[in-house]
Amino acid sequence: MNKQMRANRTRAKIHGTSDRPRLSVHFSNLHITAQIIDDDKKATLVYATTVGNKVAGSKTEKATKIGEEIAKKAKTAKINKVVFDRGSKLYAGRMKALADAARKEGLEF
Repeated sequence: MNKQMRANRTRAKIHGTSDRPRLSVHFSNLHITAQIIDDDKKATLVYATTVGNKVAGSKTEKATKIGEEIAKKAKTAKINKVVFDRGSKLYAGRMKALADAARKEGLEF
């Protein structure tokens, strides 16, 4: 309940457009998923996940790999700027590692 309220509070301030889509990040117990979404069209533009990939290492290392991968895919889709949607998570640890890796690859947010 509280987690959903925090996510709703964060997303109330964030809206992805075609000029600046939303980068949404989800962490499960085993996998990490990141997607770039255009909320106006209600469409996922770019998607990266560890599901089905043999990414070794800790969850922080996996988050770094996904951050790099989503930034590279965004570049090929000609997306340079995004709005970062952290959901109900704090901007620390894995979330920060993913964001820093995406910024390092050239994604702006």
